[in-house]
Amino acid sequence: MKRLLYIFLIYLTCQCLADDKTYTTKYDGIDLDEILASSRLLTGYVNCLLDLRPCTPDGKELKKNLPDAISNDCSKCTERQQQGADKVMHYIIDHRPDDWEKLEKKYQSDGSYKQKYLDSKMPNEEQTTKDEEPAAEGSSAETKSDSSKEQKEE
Repeated sequence: MKRLLYIFLIYLTCQCLADDKTYTTKYDGIDLDEILASSRLLTGYVNCLLDLRPCTPDGKELKKNLPDAISNDCSKCTERQQQGADKVMHYIIDHRPDDWEKLEKKYQSDGSYKQKYLDSKMPNEEQTTKDEEPAAEGSSAETKSDSSKEQKEE
């Protein structure tokens, strides 16, 4: 009997520890594209996170876990949650910078998430720049472009 109780306690301990390894997946089915496409819905979530309006149940869960996810680089996020977080952050940074600034001030003031995102975009932008660089200074393409600009100014 004691052995069975001991095994049960070990099982419960393992379950409790396992539960702390990832955030709940209860809301993983939410359509993020729908939220991002709707100014009304996205504003509702932003206002929830900023304590300006009441939260939906999934908004409450997000708000509860956001500080931990930020401080631990989303280490308890499932792969799907990580992808969703990246998608939402990228959208807000690119399309709603004022909201991003407010959220960043409330949850993380050092700017590392935005910088991480901008750095992730950098290789693509550098590649584009490198692809466009082969036209050396004074090349015929630049000369033609410059002369047409000069003609327009006259």
